[in-house]
Amino acid sequence: MTPEEFIEAVRDDNETALSRLGSSKSLFADTAGEMEPEAVLSAAATAEHHAAETYESWAEDETGEVAEAFAETAREERAHYDTVAGELDDHDPGETPAIQSYLRGLDDAVERLGGFVGRTLAAEKSKTQVTGFFVGNADPQTAGLFRSMGDDLDAQLERASDLLAAECGDDEAAWERAREAAGGAIRAAYEEYTDRLESMGVNPKPVC
Repeated sequence: MTPEEFIEAVRDDNETALSRLGSSKSLFADTAGEMEPEAVLSAAATAEHHAAETYESWAEDETGEVAEAFAETAREERAHYDTVAGELDDHDPGETPAIQSYLRGLDDAVERLGGFVGRTLAAEKSKTQVTGFFVGNADPQTAGLFRSMGDDLDAQLERASDLLAAECGDDEAAWERAREAAGGAIRAAYEEYTDRLESMGVNPKPVC
């Protein structure tokens, strides 16, 4: 399997979940219905903080190029957090998002790289929604900040998939483990999205 085939397979496996995570209801769920700039920024900052912590932990556990990749990603996520939190008067990172709790339960390089791909695909959807929110809110400067973070995600996806190719090679079982981990990350995010909307009496299924 090539890196491109792997990413396409993960997208196909999780088409419905990714579609709904990319809907406007996802932002509604993340902010508990408070669709105001401060709430959107706070939710985004929380996601970046916990992602940075996950990748920092992985970088300490792994070795070689895998450790370097996680360390580089942790630095990017920490920079994202600093940027977003800098737009707020104060920020409490709050509880760990479900996707990060899932990722922290992965304990080998292949599964972590697969989870890395899954998290990145889910984060792409979130960044698109946040960017669109600030465009609609006539705040092009903040929209631009999130658009640039989305560019970093493109680089992260390439980084993760290239390392997977090196780690998995022709081992189909390894590719399958990575694919399951990627799907698990996306499912964790989707289940949290569903639970949040249902708790607010909102039907999570129709895409809007």
